[in-house]
Amino acid sequence: MEPPSNSQAEQERIRHVYRAWHGGAALARYAWNRPEILQQVAARARGFADLLSSTVGSDLASVEVLDVGCGTGGFLRQLIDWGATPAKLTGTELQKDRLDHARRCTAPGVRWHLGTLEALPQAGYDLVTAQTVFSSVLDPVLRRELAAQMWHALRPGGWCLVFDFRYDNPRNRNVRKVTRAELQEWWPGSGQRYRSLVLAPPIHRVLAGAPWLACELLTAIAPVLRSHFMYVVRKEE
Repeated sequence: MEPPSNSQAEQERIRHVYRAWHGGAALARYAWNRPEILQQVAARARGFADLLSSTVGSDLASVEVLDVGCGTGGFLRQLIDWGATPAKLTGTELQKDRLDHARRCTAPGVRWHLGTLEALPQAGYDLVTAQTVFSSVLDPVLRRELAAQMWHALRPGGWCLVFDFRYDNPRNRNVRKVTRAELQEWWPGSGQRYRSLVLAPPIHRVLAGAPWLACELLTAIAPVLRSHFMYVVRKEE
């Protein structure tokens, strides 16, 4: 029997980490109704709305979207709320239970794919997205391979959108930050926009009981405390 490839080994590592984490006590820190989680979700929605309207446009009905590592489908449901056509949306995921959840909770018509991107059409999408996906891939070679697959899936003139970590987490060796230099190396396109957002979760949890304006103000005046970023880049025609 041949040993597994680096890609297969990394996929299995990610699955193992997810299975160990899912359902554990740490998951309670990310409950949907926690004040800091609600604020983080709102910040992400504002960021996505701004970047999407200035790139693919405010009318999402005809936009073909591929969401890599779609999880339970939350971002695709947000796009549907904003006018995207379900049949023009595709979500991929390595975890079957998360994809089952996404399928169950999302409007009919969305296409779901369990596995990697090799089987998907090249140059078939106007928007390709990945949220906290690259930080879960520790091998730099495999990161570049995933970035290349996303770029090949994108039509000329289309946009790539990434949301991920700016900093390493010293308490979690299973994630690694994504640097701006990496982004620019992976996708040498045009129209790049980079913005930091979201108050670092450990600080946000401490301030969870404070008035929401306190967290918003701290996020605004102290960029160094923002733990995540959004990045968009256009594939030239």
